[in-house]
Amino acid sequence: MSHGKRLNADDLYQGCDTEKFTFDTTDELEDFTDVLGQARATEAIRFGIGMRRDGYNLYALGAPGIGRRALIKRHLHDRAADEPSPGDAVYINNFKDSRKPFAVQLPAGLGVRLRDDMKQLVEDLKAAIPATFESEEYRTRRKEMESELQKEQGRPLEEIRDKAQEQGLALIRTPQGISFAPMKKDGEVMPPEEFGKLPEKEREDIRNKIHALEGELEKVLYLAPRWQREGQRKIRELEREFTRLTVDHLMEDMRKDWDEQPEVLRYFDDLRDDVIENVKDFQSDDPSQQQQGLPPGLAPQKDRSLARYSVNVLVDNSEVKGAPIVFEDHPRYQNLFGSIEHTSMMGALLTDFTLIKSGALHRANGGYLVVEVRKLLTQPFAWEALKRTLFSRQLRVETPDRELPMVSTVTLEPEAMDLNLKVVLIGSRTLYYLLNQHDPEFGQLFKVTADFEDKMPRDEESQQLYARMIATRARREELLPLDREATAQVIEQSSREAEDSERLSAHLRGVTDLLREADFWARENKHDVIRRTDVQQSVDARRYRVGRVPEQIREDIRRGTLLIDTEGQKIGQINSLSINDAGQIRFGHVCRITARVRLGKGEVKDIQREAKLAGPIFSKAVMTLTGYLGAHYAPDFPLMLGASLVFEQTYGGIEGDSATVAELLALLSALADTPLQQTLAVTGSANQYGEVQAVGGINEKIEGFFDTCREQGLNGEQGVLMPASNIKHLMLRNDVVQAVHDERFSIYPFNSIDEAFELVTGQTAGERNDKGRFPENTVNHRVQQKLLDLADQARRWTKDSQGPETDQGR
Repeated sequence: MSHGKRLNADDLYQGCDTEKFTFDTTDELEDFTDVLGQARATEAIRFGIGMRRDGYNLYALGAPGIGRRALIKRHLHDRAADEPSPGDAVYINNFKDSRKPFAVQLPAGLGVRLRDDMKQLVEDLKAAIPATFESEEYRTRRKEMESELQKEQGRPLEEIRDKAQEQGLALIRTPQGISFAPMKKDGEVMPPEEFGKLPEKEREDIRNKIHALEGELEKVLYLAPRWQREGQRKIRELEREFTRLTVDHLMEDMRKDWDEQPEVLRYFDDLRDDVIENVKDFQSDDPSQQQQGLPPGLAPQKDRSLARYSVNVLVDNSEVKGAPIVFEDHPRYQNLFGSIEHTSMMGALLTDFTLIKSGALHRANGGYLVVEVRKLLTQPFAWEALKRTLFSRQLRVETPDRELPMVSTVTLEPEAMDLNLKVVLIGSRTLYYLLNQHDPEFGQLFKVTADFEDKMPRDEESQQLYARMIATRARREELLPLDREATAQVIEQSSREAEDSERLSAHLRGVTDLLREADFWARENKHDVIRRTDVQQSVDARRYRVGRVPEQIREDIRRGTLLIDTEGQKIGQINSLSINDAGQIRFGHVCRITARVRLGKGEVKDIQREAKLAGPIFSKAVMTLTGYLGAHYAPDFPLMLGASLVFEQTYGGIEGDSATVAELLALLSALADTPLQQTLAVTGSANQYGEVQAVGGINEKIEGFFDTCREQGLNGEQGVLMPASNIKHLMLRNDVVQAVHDERFSIYPFNSIDEAFELVTGQTAGERNDKGRFPENTVNHRVQQKLLDLADQARRWTKDSQGPETDQGR
């Protein structure tokens, strides 16, 4: 077999030159307080935080673990420390309509002070008002008033009694009411028997007198309730007068203390009027009338009634220094916008303004709110409500059932509060693009994008800074220091995670996890510092912990359950490489592609695609393959090919275009009737011109085939064909690098389909001449000749099927 240019072991892994490190351990390095490789995102965050215009909220997009939250938190704290603290937010009772409590925003610290002042005022009123009504002055005036009222109300009745007596009649009270009866000369009521003995004329005269007096009595009794109400009104006015004096006296100093808060003074006026109107709530209860047998925790009616004079401090910023920063990790509707709670009493749900609870937006008002967008979008009603709030700049506390048109309940309607804050969303790029595309309001509200880099350039300066970052995280996590070799190994592992030997990963969470695990193994190994072997042990241990699936695949190959050849030659059969994700592990493995050709209509059918087991990118790659085949080999004659391709023993979906080259080589092998080396595996994408394009997961793919070959037995002929443009992405395992160094395994880069065809066949591909034909004794010539034969067969088949031309057929 004729081999192409192999890669050297030095091309497979770009190590870190420890000689350029000036430290022995990371304890000697200064802390790194900046952010690596995020200059663009840092500038966007600085702009977004500083821009004080509507709609300039911030969306930080990038992969998890990249440091979005930490960077945002740091910039917010730096900015917020120099900004003024916002005021307190309280809800107070609306005495005219208790369903619509008032929202009041006060300077910081005054909310609690107002609550305490009101609590003390209620306690003072509970003591002062009963004392006022028990005072000698009040009792004397009330007694005089009641006496006078009694006289005024009894005078009309006395006049009727006197008039009746003058006419020889007595005013008596019976169970049936007040009535008149004739009197004897001694003043006693005349018995009925005696009245019956009187002459008829005298009895008639008495009846007429009684009838006349009853008319007068009826008028008096008709006016009695009015006189009684008038009496009660006068007593109530007396109570108001004394209550007013008591309340004004108690609130005099409070008014002076709050004279700079007009909303509070208006509240005091309403409160004063309500206390005067409901003074009985402050009077002492009759012990015999107190509620008995109340459930535990349920306050008596009077205490519940007095709760309307309390102050609900929704947000207390008395201890806040600078602008508030709120990270809401569970952004459900109630946690963001607040809630209205209820209490159960005697089977009914009751609520009032004291049961209004604050949300993250209340606490962040005047500052910054940070929310993860994925969590926000999964909560019912939260996203739409947040947009409405940001547009209106009004924060309302409402129950979520208001969003349901089928539900109608009577509840509170608290007054809205003015909103002034900046919202920072943290999310993925996918969600950012989806929101931009499908939600026209998103772009109006989140005009600043902080796009975090996944990778950063790897050069001498960045490696030195990366070492300082490693030292800082080790100290912060209270880990053992790293020596130079261990630091270099962490940097090299970062390049592998970045899938690029010229880049470093910006996923700092992964670096921190690696340091923690390396620290564990260093302590297990009784080391004073973390060594390279400890870092490598942590990498190997992690791979082993999550390596059950790839091991199972290799075991199936070894036992012949999965049919994979790593030796010999086969026509129309090739080893392709694919990448799989299985939880915490990303691994490559080999799969067999086979091709069959026949006379057809120029169609190349991929069985995965026909069975709807392939994604759109895979389908595109198959159509690209067909375009290359026709243009490269049949530019001037019809492509009368019928071909089928299949990934053998795959039962799930397939996506991606990295098998384009392998599929095309299998198809060309079947056309040229030329065997392909089964010792080689191929990966690579291609365009219609036969130019090879880079693929992802190149390290895992190569390692996957290497592991399979090692279990089958390395013979020095095995290797991988990969796009030359992927060389810079190589950061292979040490065992693979060593095998290449020992010439037990090979890696071949290629730039075109023809190069790959020569490598897997060991024969010359051949170049097309001016007439569009390939030289004889080349594999491309055999492919083209096969296509010409198929075209000729198709032409003859078409002619024969039409039959000879006859007169009847003309």
